[in-house]
Amino acid sequence: MHDTAFARILHSYIQIMRTFRMKSDHDKEIPRVLDDTDNRLLAALQKDAHLTAQQLGEMLNLSPSQAGRRRQRLEAEGFITDYAAKLDPARLGLHVQGFVQVHLGTHGPDQSQAFARMVDTRPEITSAWTMTGDADYLLHVYCADLPALNSLIHQVILPHPAVARVQSQIVMDQLKRDAPLPT
Repeated sequence: MHDTAFARILHSYIQIMRTFRMKSDHDKEIPRVLDDTDNRLLAALQKDAHLTAQQLGEMLNLSPSQAGRRRQRLEAEGFITDYAAKLDPARLGLHVQGFVQVHLGTHGPDQSQAFARMVDTRPEITSAWTMTGDADYLLHVYCADLPALNSLIHQVILPHPAVARVQSQIVMDQLKRDAPLPT
């Protein structure tokens, strides 16, 4: 890869991270190393976020108050960032899952920020990443059907002034659901 191409990609990445107000691993200070009990607590909560302090205590051989304090500490230190329900896309009428690779024609900060704002406003786009390699962005999308995916691509993404081309892949079957992070 040429140095200028790498510089453009890096600049686009920095701009989108600023737009989404995300922090990189370098921006976060990790105050302590997790012990085995912390790791088991995190693993348990990733499987079932509704576990009570009593249930966590039983699983971890701790008192409910000790388990609750550990959970609160892990939340305060940023290891636990959110609790969310996992929904069934098919039950919601979202029968097409896909990935869209986006190639920008221009890589300036204004174009990157405008593209990031567009991505942020579209509920069909459930995740977005800046990428190394051929594509600049990878979008994870859920749509009701193929015409809805076609509309998203041809009426929303492709008309964006910074976008040069897209390539989409439709998920045939998901072999592994979004799994818990390794702890």
